[in-house]
Amino acid sequence: MIIDCHGHYTTAPKALEAWRKDQIANLDKPTAQRTKGSISISDDEIRESLEGAQLRMQRERGTDVTIFSPRASAMAHHIGDATTSQHWTEHCNELIHRVCNLYPKNFVGVCQLPQSAGVDVGSSIRELERCVNQFGFIGLNLNPDPSGGLWNSPPLTDRHWYPLYEKMVELDVPAMVHVSASCNPNFHTTGSHYLNADTTAFMQFLTSKLFTDFPTLRFIVPHGGGAVPYHWGRFRGIAQDMKLPPLEEWLLKNVYFDTCVYHQAGIDCLFKVIPVDNILFASEMVGAVRGIDPRTNHHYDDTKRYIDKIDWLTDADRTKVYEGNVKKVFPRFRLG
Repeated sequence: MIIDCHGHYTTAPKALEAWRKDQIANLDKPTAQRTKGSISISDDEIRESLEGAQLRMQRERGTDVTIFSPRASAMAHHIGDATTSQHWTEHCNELIHRVCNLYPKNFVGVCQLPQSAGVDVGSSIRELERCVNQFGFIGLNLNPDPSGGLWNSPPLTDRHWYPLYEKMVELDVPAMVHVSASCNPNFHTTGSHYLNADTTAFMQFLTSKLFTDFPTLRFIVPHGGGAVPYHWGRFRGIAQDMKLPPLEEWLLKNVYFDTCVYHQAGIDCLFKVIPVDNILFASEMVGAVRGIDPRTNHHYDDTKRYIDKIDWLTDADRTKVYEGNVKKVFPRFRLG
């Protein structure tokens, strides 16, 4: 089985986006009613949104199932307040649940959280419990920067997050560290903000004792880890200067990386630097890069092709990357 651990519903029916636009438009109207309301989307509309996109690509690229979550850039936790985020998050997660019910062999759910800068994690805990216990979701996306590029929230290693981590340990679910849209013009959302956040989260983990406090907590750092594999020597050296154990002992029992890297040399670097036990197959389709690479005549995000070309991987290694590691990190993984 080939499991893609990183997929977003970027092709959701237009009614979802229309609801969100109305929600945002009403934020400046003091008399507007702050209710969740409803969104009218038929099962056929959901099927239409997937059949020509994610499902077609699964078949064409030879993958079996995608761990599926709401569109990351659209989480936009910096918009509105906690109520705004709560209503938007619930709609997005409920739509993912419907997708998984319609295609139980193709998609398994992961939730977004109703995060807001300066707000405690209580509402996020409740939404995580709802999605895991009621919907059968197997993990969550955790935004380390709900401000949208201003970085004014506590680092992921701050005790602000500890109640959420306690719930993650209790439910035995991992988090993918994933920022959302950037409202800071210095940071392009997918080209820099995403990759900056991946690197920043890893450095926060390195300089803390988080995994001493939570030895079974698990994080996936997406997009190949941002700068992490490329600068592994720098991080090793910093850890050494801080008198910390080797990174393999200090972090790699808890931190994993996905393969959302869109060229062969980048994938080669990832696999040469990071132990194969810590790499999970992923493509992020349909995601940040949708075009065809003129050098290969294949889609940039067809990441399975890159992995298949690594001639030093054994069959056992490939099984770990495509299936075993995903099931290890997501122990609740089940197909309907």
